[in-house]
Amino acid sequence: MRIIFMGTPDFAVESLKTLVENNCDVVAVITAPDKPAGRGQKLRETPVKKYAVSQNIPVLQPPKLRNPEFLEELKSFNADLQVVVAFRMLPEVVWDMPTKGTFNLHGSLLPQYRGAAPINWAIINGEKETGVTTFFIEKEIDTGHIMFKETLPIHEDMDAGELHDQMMVLGANLVLKTVRAIEEDNYPQIPQNELFESSEELKPAPKIHKETCEIDWSKNTQDIYNFIRGLSPYPAAWTSLNGLTLKVFKAEKTEEHFDDAILKEPTQIATDGKNYLAYKTADGWLKITELQLQGKRRMAVADFLRGYRFD
Repeated sequence: MRIIFMGTPDFAVESLKTLVENNCDVVAVITAPDKPAGRGQKLRETPVKKYAVSQNIPVLQPPKLRNPEFLEELKSFNADLQVVVAFRMLPEVVWDMPTKGTFNLHGSLLPQYRGAAPINWAIINGEKETGVTTFFIEKEIDTGHIMFKETLPIHEDMDAGELHDQMMVLGANLVLKTVRAIEEDNYPQIPQNELFESSEELKPAPKIHKETCEIDWSKNTQDIYNFIRGLSPYPAAWTSLNGLTLKVFKAEKTEEHFDDAILKEPTQIATDGKNYLAYKTADGWLKITELQLQGKRRMAVADFLRGYRFD
């Protein structure tokens, strides 16, 4: 089959690489336009583009997917199948073009966690299991008929970055499995509405914004712990410390109670100024172990406390 691959970040590179290394005929890659980045604002290529160029695969970077010139060029590749991994929403004129359709790899066990941030929300909500799903794209986002799934456990101390890396590899293998099945015209197509009861709650996975990453210390310890894990390392949960943003990357639950050295921030903070920094929650305390104060680098809490003095 002639395949067009669509993707942008590192998560997508693993799938593209797996297809190429298994001799799939990837005739072109579609990715996001280069963007200025860093202090010099130099144009930065996407990870998918870098890999495609290294493999001499033609790369298209349309600012708009409905552009007539782009559509003509896309059509000229005569693709049988399009594979989408971590890309933007496609208009129907694009996803309906190949004869065998367009399928997407999604980072959850659909129909749960439809949306842009399934990895984050699964951890934030305290799930013990997640996975990856391949499905054919239809008009409504993440609602198409499912072909295959693979499950993955979420360990108690796993953060979003660690889960991302495991799912990236698992997803790449599932993409290859799906392509092979489509080549052989031997695959299931399961409507998503058959996979849940009408009374069952479907949990969404909307895009995460900085303003929704602020830690609410009035919640219980476990919920805050999950929230921090689910946003680490990016975009990172944060709180305020003397008017500055304090990103929190890692924390640990504790049975300790801190009656001495209590500081009022607007929330209660306990520290010995050397080894620990603990925040009061609704039902106990949570120790911060890795953090980054606004304008500083990420560091362990002991390193932070050596250079910071509380009022």
